[in-house]
Amino acid sequence: MNIPMTSLPDHSLELALWGGLECTVNRVRDNYFSQMERNGHAERLQDIERFASLGIKAIRYPVLWERTAPEGIESADWSWPDERLPALQQLGVTPIVGLIHHGSGPRDTSLVDPAFPDKLAEYAGAVARRYPWVEYYTPVNEPLTTARFSGLAGVWYPHGGDEATFIRALLNQCRAVVLSMRAIRAVNPAAKLVQTDDLSKTYGTPEMEEITAFFNERRWLAWDLLCGMVDQQHALWNYLLDASASEEELLWFRDNPCPPDIMGVNYYATSERWLDHRPERYPENRRHVYRGIPHADIETPRALATPTPGIAPLLMETWERYRLPIAITEAHIDANREDQLRWLVEIWNAARKARQQGADIRAVTVWALLGSYDWNCLVTECRGYYEPGPFDVRGGEPRPTAVATLMRELATGRTLSSPVLQGEGWWRRPGRFFCKPVATRTAVADIAIRSQFKSHVVQPILITGATGTLGSAYARICEKRNLAYHVLTRQEMDITEPQSVEAAIARYKPWAIINAGGYVRVDEAEGDAERCMRENTLGPTILALACIRHQLRFMTFSTDLVFDGGKGAPYVESDAVNPLGVYGRSKMEAEQSVLDADPQALVIRTSAFFGPWDSHNFVTLALGALESGQTFQAAGDMVVSPTYVPDLVNVSLDLLIDRERGVWHLTNAEALSWADLARRACDAAGVDASRLEVVSAEHCGYAARRPGFSALSSERALLLPSLDDALRRYLEAVQDRRRGQDAERPGEAAHYAS
Repeated sequence: MNIPMTSLPDHSLELALWGGLECTVNRVRDNYFSQMERNGHAERLQDIERFASLGIKAIRYPVLWERTAPEGIESADWSWPDERLPALQQLGVTPIVGLIHHGSGPRDTSLVDPAFPDKLAEYAGAVARRYPWVEYYTPVNEPLTTARFSGLAGVWYPHGGDEATFIRALLNQCRAVVLSMRAIRAVNPAAKLVQTDDLSKTYGTPEMEEITAFFNERRWLAWDLLCGMVDQQHALWNYLLDASASEEELLWFRDNPCPPDIMGVNYYATSERWLDHRPERYPENRRHVYRGIPHADIETPRALATPTPGIAPLLMETWERYRLPIAITEAHIDANREDQLRWLVEIWNAARKARQQGADIRAVTVWALLGSYDWNCLVTECRGYYEPGPFDVRGGEPRPTAVATLMRELATGRTLSSPVLQGEGWWRRPGRFFCKPVATRTAVADIAIRSQFKSHVVQPILITGATGTLGSAYARICEKRNLAYHVLTRQEMDITEPQSVEAAIARYKPWAIINAGGYVRVDEAEGDAERCMRENTLGPTILALACIRHQLRFMTFSTDLVFDGGKGAPYVESDAVNPLGVYGRSKMEAEQSVLDADPQALVIRTSAFFGPWDSHNFVTLALGALESGQTFQAAGDMVVSPTYVPDLVNVSLDLLIDRERGVWHLTNAEALSWADLARRACDAAGVDASRLEVVSAEHCGYAARRPGFSALSSERALLLPSLDDALRRYLEAVQDRRRGQDAERPGEAAHYAS
């Protein structure tokens, strides 16, 4: 292949934007978990063009040992990288080739196999011979972190649980890096090493000083070894010897240094840790024992009253220690969309600040371009938990999110356009704590976001329906997510009066309007058609026209009752509508008029609400009656799709921020009768359902005709979690409310991303 080499930007140029593809192939006992099989990139060549559209200069890209040559070099299948690596280069994106990503190699080896380094080096040489034009490599991603998970915590293969196994895995990986780069440079002397690891920092109470100091030395070990800095004077020399490392193998690194050409530092909200000698103050899952000392180990945002300054001083520590070029090689947070944006901007600004202070910071890498799966359990199971990134793959074809828009703005130096950037991220907001916060002397980060906005005015979301289930839920969740908002009563804005709508827009200057109100009495609508049509059809149309005039985003809600039930299977967005009653007709005509007026509008169809914040929804009523020993009647011949209100609100807000448009179906994606829903809720709550009476829809005496099967699915993407997961969280939230607590803290977006 005659493809010319290209180099990454040097320090004399502007800060570069890179991208990274979550490609972990980790082993848990005899099971392999492959991210690329799950995110679909293994089969989608066209993703290469999507990546290039983001404006990235380079991409951390896998040519993984386990995938390419699981049975040995002689039977390697190069067809996949043969297609993709040249495609990246031709589109102006430099590949940084990764060979092992939290993996342990093919089945015939492991991180503690003495032959592991030579075997990986053999593979690295074969990759270099196949692609001699490739210049940048990461032979082993995060060797220290991988060694901790595999050799100390026992999470991944070979499931070690002691210091000796941890150090053996670390030394083997670092030796593999040295030998791999030697083999690569035998083919391409200009090849560069981009060596990644977690840029961690540990703080703690004075009583934890010994362990805190040890952790803060240990975090550098992989880079220290590669830089030839480990000898008898190293702070951890005796620790390494006590962990069964020999002097000979340690000094081998001093005699065979392989310093990174670029230090790749990865930083997450969990990278900075707080150790406390009072574990009883913290949740059970944050309590640990190390070296016989009980303590709590918790991410600093959840414990410290004053946030740490963030990554900027850690970048300076890295620069002062090594004086080597640095790139932030993973910048990602598992959070709602606005906090993903805020996190990236904070990291970007920190990198720029470190450059201004003299550090050679080359790039910021937006991690997980296609999102990632099941990192909330460290990829030890397939639970279906998904964190979207610049693209969301849950609909099959990757859908660009607001993160993609932000990347393009950063890459081209444009003014940042998203109004939700103006709030602080959850890691800096009140309510983020798992315990009574600890007072410290750390400084608050200088995130300096506002100066990059088009407008310095904080623009809210206007929300109609102040007294309704949806309107009040939006107010609650916007408050939690630090999204500026105003929930308006009919007196403050009558959506059926154009002058009233204009006055509210002039007063509040919003960036979006959410129509969460309207006429909701399905049976009464049969005798009150004029009012129903006015509130449900005319009102949303007036709002849509106003949003077009003022260039505002608009979201409104529709219902499963636009369908007649004749399909006998869950409906998707493109299915023909045919409502049976006045209420359904009002929503159908609203959909049509809104999208005719404003093709950029977002119309959410949903169904069968339940939630922890009102006492009149079906699940709450059913459990209340059956738990107290009363009978409860529910229709067994009407199939719906239950929807947990917090999930609906969170996901729809993400779609609004993403500038999505058209009709979306949002439910918890299960078709069942009202009676089955009552049984499912009883099972989840441990309530006796023997007094549940299954009746017919006719027995319920509804004035309005309802479809016998109105369950909703989606051809666009199933974005809400499972019904069982939603019921579990509903019950937890109800219990927390009874105890006067709030179940979902800022940053707990996992429920809404799965």
